[in-house]
Amino acid sequence: MKPNFLVVALVLVTFFMVSFFTNILGPLFPELITSFDIGLTLAGLFPFAFFIAYGVMSIPAGLLVQRFGEKRVMLGAFTLAGLGALLFALAPVLIVAMLALFLIGTAMAMLQVAINPLLRRSGGSAHFAAFSVLAQLLFGAAASLSPWVYVTLAGLVQAQPAEFSWIPANMPWLSMYWLFALLSVLMLFWIGLSQFSNVQRQEEETLSWQACVGYFRHPTVIRFFFAIVAYVALEQGIANSIAVFLQNYHQIEPQHSAQVISQFWMMLTLGCVLGLLLLKLFDAKQVLMVFCLGAALSLIAALTGSVEIALLAFPLSGFFLSVMWSVLFSLALNSVPSGHGAISGVLCTGIVGGALASPAIGLLTQLSGSLQLACLALLLPLGYIAWIAWWAQPLVRNHTIRPFWQKQVQREETQEAAGR
Repeated sequence: MKPNFLVVALVLVTFFMVSFFTNILGPLFPELITSFDIGLTLAGLFPFAFFIAYGVMSIPAGLLVQRFGEKRVMLGAFTLAGLGALLFALAPVLIVAMLALFLIGTAMAMLQVAINPLLRRSGGSAHFAAFSVLAQLLFGAAASLSPWVYVTLAGLVQAQPAEFSWIPANMPWLSMYWLFALLSVLMLFWIGLSQFSNVQRQEEETLSWQACVGYFRHPTVIRFFFAIVAYVALEQGIANSIAVFLQNYHQIEPQHSAQVISQFWMMLTLGCVLGLLLLKLFDAKQVLMVFCLGAALSLIAALTGSVEIALLAFPLSGFFLSVMWSVLFSLALNSVPSGHGAISGVLCTGIVGGALASPAIGLLTQLSGSLQLACLALLLPLGYIAWIAWWAQPLVRNHTIRPFWQKQVQREETQEAAGR
């Protein structure tokens, strides 16, 4: 099937939007505590309300993709996201905020399920790994951009309150949710006007709920499911532990730690650039294995080295995490012959791993009395991902560019075989 680059562009922008909507929770966390006058424990329900939607909605979203196709699911998702953002902006009270974040999280789960198989078909399965890393590049760029947009918008609201009378003066951060509502409407128009006819589904059957849940008994799918759980737990575990670790072990103020966290996401984004090149030169399994080794060494150095090493190694660990999500997802979908929409739903359910990392580290810290030892436990999910890199046997391997001398050897071998 000929690649449909217009649809690929739409999918890549959707990846950007998913990250832009999702990763604002970190920068807003202190504002949520202040505005709603709650403690850290209750404030933890905000990200929980968001990420629990992945566990609830990912498999149903996979069924919806199988039944109605990606376009309708994407339209429904941005409708939910717009409604959730508008609800949050109009009624910023605790219970409503939880419901609004759940709606937005549900929308993001639907989008994650829909756009991964859509990217695979519209861009071509052989190029899926490379396009997935490009999507991760935009995902990281949005994560780095959203705090800057938040600070800019909140500053405008505070400087000119009369011109933003619909936003409470003590909640300038709500301007982000007005922006989310507007962006959702714009995406609805774009998706509605887009033609998906060139990416018809290869499998016409609609999977039942029982068949979809049955993928949890499929050995290949379940192993990749736990790989996604491991990756998201690893990513969120490192990102959420940086500030606490630097403060406890190196007496670095939270303001400086925030810069390190920003560098972590920026390096994760920049790593995707190198990943794109490497996936055109080497097998995806080899790239994943090397990046696992780099992430392990960086994490160990950050947790056991001096303050100077920690300030460099934490962002470097983000660099080595950069290609893991996209390579794992592409390996998973390229390892099964059909049912990619439902399998994408099963895989995206693994995003709930992000809700497990911080509580697990906290519990291990309480039991062992050492945050350092608890953070070293993140090597366990990293080790599982490395095992997946060794074990995986995809039906379709990522397309690589062969050097001219290898092409010449292949051409001579082909001519020799023809001569026989």
